[in-house]
Amino acid sequence: MTAQPNCILCKITQTPIDMQELSDFVADPAAGAMATFVGMTRNTNEGREVTRLEYECYPGMAEKEMEKIAAEVLQRWPVKKIAMIHRLGRVDIGEARVAIAVSSGHRHAAFEACHYAINQLKETVPIWKKENWTDGRSEWVHPGLSAQPGHVSSERLA
Repeated sequence: MTAQPNCILCKITQTPIDMQELSDFVADPAAGAMATFVGMTRNTNEGREVTRLEYECYPGMAEKEMEKIAAEVLQRWPVKKIAMIHRLGRVDIGEARVAIAVSSGHRHAAFEACHYAINQLKETVPIWKKENWTDGRSEWVHPGLSAQPGHVSSERLA
């Protein structure tokens, strides 16, 4: 299956994620299933109380990498459409930080494709996350690079 340009929506945004936009984009009369994933900011991580997250990236580069993932999804599964949106800047507790929607003829392909897309996004897209904790400390983390030395640093917030 060759990816059609109107089958992929990938974007980086500074504003809250509009879930209706994702649903509207992937809606297709030939789709019998839509799977979505929404990553939310939670109030704890690894035993620490989180106050907020902050995200940074080069939007053009990140969107290009997201488009590669989306094109791969369209090649591997019988997916009709895929949408991926990641938020930048401050993302408070309970707010969506990343969202993916996939439509397909059947649920199995939609679930698998959505699962694959979020895992690939977290592993390969150069988006940097800063966790801010209640003790005033913070740490920049990139999940795909966390096993490599030098990719996590702590700093004191002013």
